[in-house]
Amino acid sequence: MTRASPRRPWASPRCRWWLEGCPLDGLLLDITGWTAEEIQTGVALMTELGQFGPGGRALYDPRPGERNRWDWSGDTP
Repeated sequence: MTRASPRRPWASPRCRWWLEGCPLDGLLLDITGWTAEEIQTGVALMTELGQFGPGGRALYDPRPGERNRWDWSGDTP
């Protein structure tokens, strides 16, 4: 994952998805090589920034109508 920055060039929207909402708001997730099914399913990303601290996961699901953005849907241990 990378933080978006105007000084940092990044690949096309097909390769990186925006994460929106806590705890990883504003980060880009590199999805290069993922299948369409994996992209449509969403992700559970390990982070120490969520409700459950180190080892916890932040859940992100695809945003309807915006193919390169995922919205936070909660945390899980």
